[in-house]
Amino acid sequence: METIQQSKITEDTLIGEIVDKFPAAVEPLMKTGVHCIGCGISPIETLGQGLRGHGMTDEQITKIVKTLNEAVERSEKSSEGITITDKAADKIKQLLKAENREGQGFRVEVSSGGCSGLQYIFDFDESPKENDEVFEKNGAKIFINKDTLEKLKGITINYVDSLQGSGFKISNPNAAGTCGCGSSFY
Repeated sequence: METIQQSKITEDTLIGEIVDKFPAAVEPLMKTGVHCIGCGISPIETLGQGLRGHGMTDEQITKIVKTLNEAVERSEKSSEGITITDKAADKIKQLLKAENREGQGFRVEVSSGGCSGLQYIFDFDESPKENDEVFEKNGAKIFINKDTLEKLKGITINYVDSLQGSGFKISNPNAAGTCGCGSSFY
């Protein structure tokens, strides 16, 4: 009996839903030259509508949907580790350079607080601490304390720059839910 795997993203998936649920697909989508992520209509527009609005053919849309699903699948396969997108790594290096902190790292922590009970804390640190796990992407170092790593296993760290706001976005498969504003989780 053959198992048929259903695609997570289809051309009927809302662009806003892709950003929220499949952050690993954001970077490949933007690499196609389509920057619907920052468009004000993107939360209510389907991927197919957005791509057709940019002059894409059905054949191109099918290929893009396949590429996005492959990116999501790769991200899910690395669920034991931490995934850092190229865009997040580039932004970390850019921020460190602007602060004259090149060679240092970006710390990600989980702390009590926020509407839902837990929130992410981002900071810079000169070097990893004794109980830290170090992850690296394109020269950007991420420090995460081993005690909180269980809450962060399988996360994807992305940087989103859109009209709705800019900042680091974490997709966390361990979170049971988030608050309405998305700044905390449980």
